[in-house]
Amino acid sequence: MIEKCSANDFQEIYTIINDAATAYKGIIPDNCYHHPYMTKEELDKQVTEGVEFWCYREGENILGVMGIQNKKEITLIRHAYVRTKVRGKGIGGKLLRHLLNLTQTPVLIGTWKDASWAIQFYERHGFQLLNQKDTDILLRRYWSIPQKQAENSVVLASANFKD
Repeated sequence: MIEKCSANDFQEIYTIINDAATAYKGIIPDNCYHHPYMTKEELDKQVTEGVEFWCYREGENILGVMGIQNKKEITLIRHAYVRTKVRGKGIGGKLLRHLLNLTQTPVLIGTWKDASWAIQFYERHGFQLLNQKDTDILLRRYWSIPQKQAENSVVLASANFKD
């Protein structure tokens, strides 16, 4: 079942993000990977800045989370993570489809350029990988991330995105 996360889910969101982000170890630059991947303070800041988390539950267990953030003329999909032990079971796709149904605006997704599995996942769901020039512009416009992360990121766009 997919539902909006509540404040009571904060610890589970934190745990899932940091469990799933272990996939980046050895893939992204060493100076961008740290443990925890996202601190509780960083997660709290994301929520304060308008990232609304949704989760996929089976019974009492949250198996995956994904955030959505409205930026007026576009929507960002943020922090998409599924527990390591249940990857490949369609949870991410279900969460993504649900969040896409919540918005009428074009959708952008940022991810690490060396996370080929993530890029392929979004492309399978109809997103197009943007060129480096557009990526650089959009990352500065819509995200607040460190420069080193921006240099190692890509942006994918929904079919209705026009810049």
